[in-house]
Amino acid sequence: MGNARAAASLWVMEHASHDPSFMGAYFSGSTIAMSEEMEMPAASDIDVVIVTSHDEPPFKLGKFEYLDTLIEVTYMTWSQLSSVEEVLSSYHLAGSFRINTIIADPAKLLGRLQTQISRHFSDLAWVRRRCENVRQKIENGLLAADTSAPLHDQVTGWLFPTGVTTHMVLVAALRNPTVRLRYLAARDVLLEYGYSSFYEDLLELLGCSHLTPQLVEHHLDNLSRTFDAAAAAAKTPFFFSSDITEAARPIAIDGSRELIQAGNHREAIFWIVATFARCHKILAADAKPELQAALTPSFKAVVADLGIHTSDDIISRSKAVTQFLPLLSKTTEAIMQANPNIKAK
Repeated sequence: MGNARAAASLWVMEHASHDPSFMGAYFSGSTIAMSEEMEMPAASDIDVVIVTSHDEPPFKLGKFEYLDTLIEVTYMTWSQLSSVEEVLSSYHLAGSFRINTIIADPAKLLGRLQTQISRHFSDLAWVRRRCENVRQKIENGLLAADTSAPLHDQVTGWLFPTGVTTHMVLVAALRNPTVRLRYLAARDVLLEYGYSSFYEDLLELLGCSHLTPQLVEHHLDNLSRTFDAAAAAAKTPFFFSSDITEAARPIAIDGSRELIQAGNHREAIFWIVATFARCHKILAADAKPELQAALTPSFKAVVADLGIHTSDDIISRSKAVTQFLPLLSKTTEAIMQANPNIKAK
């Protein structure tokens, strides 16, 4: 990880730090917990957040290769970080400041923020606030679903809030709410705390508990073809555009295959379906209709295997997630109470 962090830091200093709006930069994501000596996984990138003085953050730069390192750059305004209480309450933001991940801090503002966040990160009251933040994200995401939208948008609108159920588990355990590997990470937590049957409930909400390795690999093969077609056609910028590129292929395709081959096929399906939906959003915007039509059956097949055939299924499955939330809150509260690293104040 040392070389990857050095490459990312060098990019920041050479390409971001000279901008007049630059207020600092820090590492984020799943790699922050890795030691300098660890090798960066082939199916991972290193996340960097650039803090700016703009009122609104610039469009996400996304993934790109620099000095043989896959870097993902996101922008954030200082106003989004200026309140210690708001950062401590945000499950997406707080984890990056649990330890010192700062790359550059010309005004010493990030350092002061990090000191205060790390001091209170494990306080029970703040962990509870972050779990509530997760629950609100699930509820708001499901309420925003539009059943008149194209299939790929409907699937995305249901899939991501459903997958965020794993994040509440991870937040309660003081773990990183990872994106692609969220189900694998949540499984580890639930097994550790004695909730293996609860993990099966999460898989049931996603609709993948019955899937076989062979079926998931079949869907991945179809995704591989769709991914390449979408990457070649892409012109319209989306916030996820850099995830559907040749540089990002080792994460979306090779990383999913690694999970399947390791026996974690059910844990792989979330990102396979998410990537399928994103590819079809690109195809709808930029590809010839004949190409999208040719690739649509394989997308419909994978969501059908999750039990999604119509908009009515989206509605009913969204309601199932909402009805599950009280049990999710009860279980995560039990994890918090059992977690020896949480300080009950």
